Amino acid sequence: QLQLVESGGGLVQPGGSLRLSCAAPGFTLDYYAIGWFRQAPGKEREGVLCMSSSGDMTSYADSVKGRFTISRDNAKNTFSLEMNSLKPEDTAVYYCAAALMGPANGRCPELDEYDYRGQGTQVTVGS
Repeated sequence: QLQLVESGGGLVQPGGSLRLSCAAPGFTLDYYAIGWFRQAPGKEREGVLCMSSSGDMTSYADSVKGRFTISRDNAKNTFSLEMNSLKPEDTAVYYCAAALMGPANGRCPELDEYDYRGQGTQVTVGS
């Protein structure tokens, strides 16, 4: 299922910012919903944000509203997660994901509906 390539992540101080990027080298993202989810040690996987194939954004987690933004660049076949005002509780392995939803579909999938995901990248918020 691993057919997305992530970059970014690392260590950042509380209040700082990070940008994660995801590329799909084997297929075109135009008709896909794209999303990010995360998993912290000892915790269940948690959805973060999604953007539907029609461009509508959905927050899976209330805790990231106003701080995280998802964007896509169909020309470059990539998408990104911009994270601002980071908190220690944002520490987790972050995964990008994509789900084939068809053209102009405003629905964001459930986490288990995603078709592809990235390898994961560690984000650590601390001093």
